[in-house]
Amino acid sequence: MKICITSQGDNLDAQIDPRFGRCAYFIIVETESLEFEAIQNPNLDASGGAGIQSAQLVAGKQVKAIITGNVGPNAFQTLQSAGIEMITGVSGRVRDAVEKFKKGELKPSQSASVDSKFGVQNRRK
Repeated sequence: MKICITSQGDNLDAQIDPRFGRCAYFIIVETESLEFEAIQNPNLDASGGAGIQSAQLVAGKQVKAIITGNVGPNAFQTLQSAGIEMITGVSGRVRDAVEKFKKGELKPSQSASVDSKFGVQNRRK
């Protein structure tokens, strides 16, 4: 199964990025083999709409779930419409999150975890 983890770096040992729409990287992982693709987020510095644009990018990768720290309402709705499960409130290393997901230790979120301007307020300088 392919899943996506928001990341601060381009590998499995990087820390999970707490932001979805404005994360540094999306790590697309095949859970069985741990083969992965690191995608630098082109929406990191978008003036607006980063959550929706990031959600569309990830949905195009045919992932079944997203693991992140937080997701806003626009991204949540876009991902939900695409049938993608969202798991929020996760921190630590990407590799550890994949293992927890495989063991069924991470539960899907039922709603957005932050308001629509969270990523803008927390952009890195």
